[in-house]
Amino acid sequence: KMNLKGKCEESPEQEEFLPHKSDGGKPPQFTDFEGKTSFGMSVFNLSNAIMGSGILGLSYAMSNTGIILFLILLTCIAVMSSYSVHLLLRSAGVVGIRAYEQLGKRAFGHPGKILAALVITMHNIGAMSSYLFIVKYELPLVIQAFLGLQHSRYLGYTSGFSLTCMVFFLISVIYKKFNIPCPFDGFTNHTAENISIDGECEAKYFTMNQQTAYTVPILAFAFVCHPEVLPIYTELRNPTKRRMQAIANVSILGMFVMYLLTAIFGYLTFYCKHSELLHTYSKVDPLDTLILCVRVAVLVAVTLTVPVVLFPIRRALLQLLFPDKPFHWVRHISIALCLLFVVNLLVICVPNIRDIFGIIGATSAPSLIFILPGLFYIRIVSSEPLNSRPKIQAACFTALGFIFMSMSMTFITLDWVYGENRSGGGH
Repeated sequence: KMNLKGKCEESPEQEEFLPHKSDGGKPPQFTDFEGKTSFGMSVFNLSNAIMGSGILGLSYAMSNTGIILFLILLTCIAVMSSYSVHLLLRSAGVVGIRAYEQLGKRAFGHPGKILAALVITMHNIGAMSSYLFIVKYELPLVIQAFLGLQHSRYLGYTSGFSLTCMVFFLISVIYKKFNIPCPFDGFTNHTAENISIDGECEAKYFTMNQQTAYTVPILAFAFVCHPEVLPIYTELRNPTKRRMQAIANVSILGMFVMYLLTAIFGYLTFYCKHSELLHTYSKVDPLDTLILCVRVAVLVAVTLTVPVVLFPIRRALLQLLFPDKPFHWVRHISIALCLLFVVNLLVICVPNIRDIFGIIGATSAPSLIFILPGLFYIRIVSSEPLNSRPKIQAACFTALGFIFMSMSMTFITLDWVYGENRSGGGH
């Protein structure tokens, strides 16, 4: 078919989900915007978008599923996240749209745009809350350690500091696995609580309990990157769907490996039910130098990430509330201050980071990964009939998202109502 400028454009339906060799034809271009970002840097950017505070809850998730069940669930979420990116790219390729909210508008008109913007806003507020929740509980420990050691240091950062900090965190988790015995009595001057008790120093391969309901939401929360896919696609040099899909596959695979290693070694260190892994190390020794460095690095990383997460929320709110208004600093700063106020209020009121992972992972995460990409594909890609295999797959994918959302919220609500220890696993 021909685009408005008369250039030949290949149908997006002719490209497969997984990357494969080109047939020699000219690849379709996403838009007339000339991206300059390389393949490697795009992988780095998308990996950074995926990586977040969810990594701190993975060992807790594994303790409530067992190693084998966790591996199965993690693999399923990773594969489905990659397929979801495929649906987004196919939908965006048909209409040349660069923003998630605009896909909603193209699929369902203004209500679709509002829905997409609200879901993105909810998810990113949850992400900001989890970052500031980490600051809330880790910063006092850092200050305490600095005062105890009577010296301080400052860490520099680069544009990739957040991802680098999480790699440092992973290396430290692996190292500490071989330095902390089990069972281990908590640091006597800090806590009287045992981190692990006799009989809990054996790894479980399959287990189910009341907190298992949080596992899939935590995993879904950890893999959400979909609102950032289209902007990264726009900036990509030679932006074909096959090339962007390869970037998504590599990024998701890299995060899959990091998540799996963090969960396994964190779980095998404590075998415990604490929902934020980094905080658990303070129960061993709050003055541990390595963990102090990790804590500072993660604090700086999540603090620097807050403005990045703030941007899509502000963009969504501006499109909802002031769609035709020109840029104005007063409006720009006011929205940011209101958002920070709301997020800080949530962090003060919510007693447990597990609740943030659970609620956001059970509502906005399945919407962004499963439901909306499937609906966008069904509505936008008109070259496929509704009874075609791709449309049926997309419909099943969307239905799976609704099932996952309903079941997760039901079990989490039951845990809130009937749970014996609402603070267990928290702080």
